[in-house]
Amino acid sequence: MTTSIQKITTGIATREGTAEDNADAAKVYVLADGTVGAAVIDGIGHGPHTSRTAPLLAEVAARISARRGPLAGLLTAAELIADPGADGEEADAVAVAARAYPDDDVMVVNWTGDARAYGWTGEHLELYTDDHTVGAQLRANGVALEIAREHDNWLKTSLARATVGTVYAAGIRDRLVILTSDGVHDQVTADAMEALVREHADDPQALADALVAAAEVDGDGYRDDATVVVLKV
Repeated sequence: MTTSIQKITTGIATREGTAEDNADAAKVYVLADGTVGAAVIDGIGHGPHTSRTAPLLAEVAARISARRGPLAGLLTAAELIADPGADGEEADAVAVAARAYPDDDVMVVNWTGDARAYGWTGEHLELYTDDHTVGAQLRANGVALEIAREHDNWLKTSLARATVGTVYAAGIRDRLVILTSDGVHDQVTADAMEALVREHADDPQALADALVAAAEVDGDGYRDDATVVVLKV
């Protein structure tokens, strides 16, 4: 009896925001057996130092995620920025990474900070991660939404400070998984995201492009860097 190996198709897109240069980065890496590692890095702050480092973090996280899993991928990337450096200004970031085996029913995702992973059930878009922010913690403890919202930019953890205990994990059975930086999920409504997934679910690259393009400026004219990786089994 012969068995066929499912193919994992991917899409990747990033779009610079309105502040300086792009501090986001993303990478997909494919092993010889078809296993895929993927990572989205959202650099904290802007400027040349962060923007130069983010692609390196994404490359390391994706490659190690494919070989050793996304927990190892993120922790290895974290080691690159764990020391503040001679000038005390080493980059920091939040991140989400995934590993997908061609013939496995579960895709493993790890994250730290407020980068996210969504899955498309075939009927609706499901969020599988929780933001590691003070705002999210306050909401979980019943604090009024208008108060909690003011603390959404206060991170409880970051990649440079990542440990086994602060990099959370999720197993996703959906056959379409979306990794996003907050420039997407904070500036595209949940309904708009779901509508785009419905429209482009069969084309990961078109979906990645559409999600990034949908990010709009806020009331102050600010639009964050927006980055997406889509993985479809």
